[in-house]
Amino acid sequence: MSRHKLGMAPVLLWLSLFLIIPMLIVAGISFLQRDALGQLVFSFSIEGYKTFFDPLYLGIYWDTIVLSVTTTVICLLISYPMAYYIANAPPRVQTWGLILITVPFWINFLIRTYAWILLLRTQGVVNTLLMEFGWIQEPLQLLYTPGAVLLGMVYNFIPFMVLPIYVALEQMDKRLLDAAYDLGASKWKAFRHITLNQSKSGIMTGCVLVYVSTTGMFVVTDILGGAKSAMISNIIQSQFLGARNWPFGAALSVIFVLTSLILILLFNRAMQARYLKVKEGGA
Repeated sequence: MSRHKLGMAPVLLWLSLFLIIPMLIVAGISFLQRDALGQLVFSFSIEGYKTFFDPLYLGIYWDTIVLSVTTTVICLLISYPMAYYIANAPPRVQTWGLILITVPFWINFLIRTYAWILLLRTQGVVNTLLMEFGWIQEPLQLLYTPGAVLLGMVYNFIPFMVLPIYVALEQMDKRLLDAAYDLGASKWKAFRHITLNQSKSGIMTGCVLVYVSTTGMFVVTDILGGAKSAMISNIIQSQFLGARNWPFGAALSVIFVLTSLILILLFNRAMQARYLKVKEGGA
């Protein structure tokens, strides 16, 4: 066995034990039935997959995709300028910038999310300040709304976008920019054809991390959305822990994984086609 294959053995073993085998178990459960008490019955059935096509669950799944894509796009628009500034700043500023970006990771995820309740509730900080300055006469309903859920998602997952883009920009060969300027390229053209192209891997990594994390997130919707917001992850959680309908929850999980993989692959191909077009245009 070659040294390369030997070095990959622990990774493959880890993925097999904690990813592939559990997913195969979930896929197997999705084709089972359950009795009146919620116990699994080892009899083949595709009822869970049929139930998914109910308009209620299709609507929830569509809302999940829209929220996840919206969160990813907003995180990208906010994070790229931040990562660009940090990557091109002096070393001392870079250090403090990275510290500030990673500070949220030092605090428990639930505590960070619950903090938004203090800010957004009717007698919270935001409404109090708006009323003190006379900008509003009555408190706004900021909490338990889709906007609150989106805000919580963006806040929690921005570091997942900033850090990969920063790494890609930090590793970029700055001499390419000098060469572009020497050849008469404008700053915008040099950024579009070189900087943006060189940071492609960071953008793709950040988008995948944020999208996958948001689609599987149910804590933020429970805390900031209340009963008014639900994602497919909330339905999966309730099917396993509340309704005891494991086949349906497993079927939703399989559909969720497969559709997420398809969307990620489509995004990957679109990004590659985009930058290939930019490269050909520059040539």
